[in-house]
Amino acid sequence: MFSNGQWIFGILFALAFAVLIFLAYRKDLKLHKKYYKGSVWVLIAFIAFILMISAIKYIFV
Repeated sequence: MFSNGQWIFGILFALAFAVLIFLAYRKDLKLHKKYYKGSVWVLIAFIAFILMISAIKYIFV
């Protein structure tokens, strides 16, 4: 399905992309802490909501 060259390119691209994203995040870390201070609570609420919906589905099905 994929040639060896395509696999190698895909792996190298994914690694380079991950490294660049990590470096960009580290560069903007001070701004993230300033502007997105309470965003972790939004993430926790979203995960809790999804878990609640899943629990309701498994209880009533």
